[in-house]
Amino acid sequence: MELLGQRWVLRIVWELEPGALGFLELRRRMGNCSSSVLAARLALLVEKGIALKLADKQYELSPRGAALGRSLWPVWDWASADAP
Repeated sequence: MELLGQRWVLRIVWELEPGALGFLELRRRMGNCSSSVLAARLALLVEKGIALKLADKQYELSPRGAALGRSLWPVWDWASADAP
C-alpha cells in the first residue's frame, strides 16, 4: 500500500494498462510529472515487479501490474458516473 500511495504511481499504472509506452510518450501523457520523478517511479515499479523495461526501452506492466491495472477500472467507472 505504501507503493500505491506514492504520488504518480497509480497514474503510471493507469497509462501503461492499455500497453507498452516509451519514456517520452509516458512523460507526455503524465502532464506535470517531472522527468526525474517519472524515472524514479518507473525504476521503483520495475524493482517491485509491477512494470517491465523492455529491450526497446519501452515500459509495460508485468502480469502482476496488469492485474493491478485491471483493478482500477471500477474506480474509473465510479469516478466517471454522474453525481446525484
